[in-house]
Amino acid sequence: MIQTVLKRDGRVVGYNEEKIKAAIRKAMLNTELGEDEALIQKITDRIGVTGSDQMTVEDIQDRVEFELMKSPRKEVAKKYIAYRDQRSIARQAKTRDIFLEIIEAKNNDITRENANMNTDSPAGMMMKFASETTKPFVDDYLLSNEARDAVKHGYIHIHDKDYYPTKSLTCVQHPLDNILRHGFVAGHGESRPAKRIETASIIACISMETAQNEMHGGQAIPAFDFYLAPFVRSSFIEEVKNIEALDGLDHSNLYNRDVEDFISRPLDGLSGDERVLQHAMNRTVSRVHQAMEAFIHNMNTIHSRGGNQVVFSSINYGTDTSAEGRCVIRELLHTTYRGVGNGATAIFPIQIWKKKRGVSYLPEDRNYDLYRLACKVTARRFFPNFVNLDATFNRHEKWDAADPRRYMYEVATMGCRTRVFENRFGEKTSVGRGNLSFTTINIVRLAIECMNIIDKEERISTFFSRLEDILEITARQLNDRFDFQRTALVKQFPLLMSRLWVGSGELRPDATIESVINQGTLGIGFIGLAECLVALTGKHHGESEEAQELGLKIVTRMRDKANEFSVRYGHNFSVLATPAEGLSGKFTQKDKRAFGEIPGITDRAYYTNSNHVPVYYHCSPSHKAKIEAPYHDLTRGGHIFYVEIDGDATHNPDAIAAVVDLMDKHNIGYCSVNHNRNRCMHCGYEDAQETLETCPCCGSTAIDRLQRITGYLVGTTDRWNSAKLAELNDRVVHK
Repeated sequence: MIQTVLKRDGRVVGYNEEKIKAAIRKAMLNTELGEDEALIQKITDRIGVTGSDQMTVEDIQDRVEFELMKSPRKEVAKKYIAYRDQRSIARQAKTRDIFLEIIEAKNNDITRENANMNTDSPAGMMMKFASETTKPFVDDYLLSNEARDAVKHGYIHIHDKDYYPTKSLTCVQHPLDNILRHGFVAGHGESRPAKRIETASIIACISMETAQNEMHGGQAIPAFDFYLAPFVRSSFIEEVKNIEALDGLDHSNLYNRDVEDFISRPLDGLSGDERVLQHAMNRTVSRVHQAMEAFIHNMNTIHSRGGNQVVFSSINYGTDTSAEGRCVIRELLHTTYRGVGNGATAIFPIQIWKKKRGVSYLPEDRNYDLYRLACKVTARRFFPNFVNLDATFNRHEKWDAADPRRYMYEVATMGCRTRVFENRFGEKTSVGRGNLSFTTINIVRLAIECMNIIDKEERISTFFSRLEDILEITARQLNDRFDFQRTALVKQFPLLMSRLWVGSGELRPDATIESVINQGTLGIGFIGLAECLVALTGKHHGESEEAQELGLKIVTRMRDKANEFSVRYGHNFSVLATPAEGLSGKFTQKDKRAFGEIPGITDRAYYTNSNHVPVYYHCSPSHKAKIEAPYHDLTRGGHIFYVEIDGDATHNPDAIAAVVDLMDKHNIGYCSVNHNRNRCMHCGYEDAQETLETCPCCGSTAIDRLQRITGYLVGTTDRWNSAKLAELNDRVVHK
């Protein structure tokens, strides 16, 4: 006798004979003789009694066909078989339609889910085919019933779900010194330790490219200046030795000569050691510049993931005050300012300036001149962004200006905004650590479901109760994914688990990664705080103090629950201000279908990213900073503060510095500045007009419009999905 049924998605449910009756009845109604209840009951009883304890859906349907063919109503069997075929086709139709859109290189939200990915290329198409077929597998076989239902009904979104079966981790901050000192093995090639600045810059590229293929998120270097500085000195010594080979004299006294700065200067009037010193310095600066130029060029041209995507890369720098470190920073900024190729702005790596009082921010600071240069470069090239090491939550009690490895205690940011710093299971640092996975909660839907409650206190109380329920589901889902990830073997991640991830150096290839991955973080994200607050109070946090107070309570509750989960599950849970790209429209579409168009909530094509003030809301940079700043301390999994400035910023670095000052004043963790930037693809002409269609110099209409999508740059909006395009069109200048 049948007791349970194994469904196609792997779930086991109780046997329900009414479903068999309904299917037979539907087939009978499509024949001339119509339905026969006695026969329906007879067939159903026979199947139920003669079946095994547990049967699959397909086995039961096969039995229905067999019994119908034995009965006098063979025409019903034919209709039933046709009905089964139609259902099978219907289940496959969605996949078929998606595949055809990929094949035909259609520009839609499926193929434009990630603006950094070229799904029109053969490799990109293969990636997308794999992605769209893997997601249903995850839903059917890897998620719990409650997580699957939460995804299905639009309460949560599991990021990088297509990579779920691979057991890969999200991202990591590369301890590049390990690789530069010891080398590494990638594929069939082996890299020796670096000796020269050129080699060091190339290995930095290869390291990020290789790791990108082992992970599903971004790659970052937390202290680019500190890591490359030793190779400035070794290259300088090499140049001095080259001079020795030419003049036959011993200049070894210059090898480790202290210098204030590595700066290129004319040799006029110099003689003896001073002339040799300056000549070697000039040659060294030239080599450092070429190495930085090669690094930027490579990071915009080398591809990962089957040649379909440039490496999603970031570098942090700004606090190395040595002459060598300053040389790396200076030449990196110079080459970024000049641009790549024919003067194009480099899309990657995302560059991040480490702003710290006493080091790289105040006029009396050693690296203040480089900070001002960074502002100048940002004014033209969007990068670097700025991370605030002085924010109360970014400070480290072990940081010491005299410590040559102080970068170990400096927070570093990666990608759109990811932050990894605090650690319950090891040293507090960003180095050698990253995010394991993250899931975003649709707090807008939760708020909409409470809108019909008239009493405000009851409405808000009900919202918090619903939020707690979804937070619990999210935490269980992330813990389930962790339990799946921890079974991966070290040999599946040959670079990540040998030279990069903290604590992995002693692991055997056939060991699991379980013992080390708890150094990473599990992120609980959220989207649409502004729309959530409109649903609960009638206004968003940018326009109402009451809404702001409630917004802080909501995110504080999420932070407190994340801390609770960390203790309960034994992981590093954190709250992330989600960088919604493809997700920004997915939740909105689903909620609009369910609840209709609600003014201020579902009446746009997108939900506002995380805790941001809506992009269409007119306010000053100061007001925006004041509103968004308190959320940065609560969202330690990652956050960012944006300012949109007007006009051509190229010659106005003070405008950039003013935004950094807002960071300092309001305890903001991470920020970037957006502005208009057009470039003619034919002659290289640049300007900041909002509506430039034709180049005034050569008449070309091939205009490259540089825009920031969530935290990274995209040179063309052709790869943006419809929701992000709508958001882009709604953005207003903050002034």
